[in-house]
Amino acid sequence: MDSWDILYSSARDKLNPRVISPLIEAGSVAAALLTKSGSIYTGVCIDTACSLGMCAERNAAANMITNGESKIEKLVCVMRDGKTGMPCGACRELLMQLCGGDVEILADYETKETVRLKELLPDWWHKNK
Repeated sequence: MDSWDILYSSARDKLNPRVISPLIEAGSVAAALLTKSGSIYTGVCIDTACSLGMCAERNAAANMITNGESKIEKLVCVMRDGKTGMPCGACRELLMQLCGGDVEILADYETKETVRLKELLPDWWHKNK
């Protein structure tokens, strides 16, 4: 099993769409990230009626930061149907500010196609990319 298989399985295992309260649903998207030190952190999306929720990627990054790390090497996002997905704009921005553009993102699990974060944000606003 390669690192993409491990990350994909780690994220897929967290998929668990459920209603948390009348105004909150969670778990329909899951993410797993691999840090430079080799640790894996996961997170799920938290969708709220007032848009104060959190995407799975940012949740995984928060989990990583909570545990004292800050350097992401690879990221996988798994959608409800089991296919990989790309981080949204807010997640891209947070990841770029946190780690820079070298984060590798799995674009397609079947083909193992990847993309670097800097390819998704080629004209990023901050000069020290």
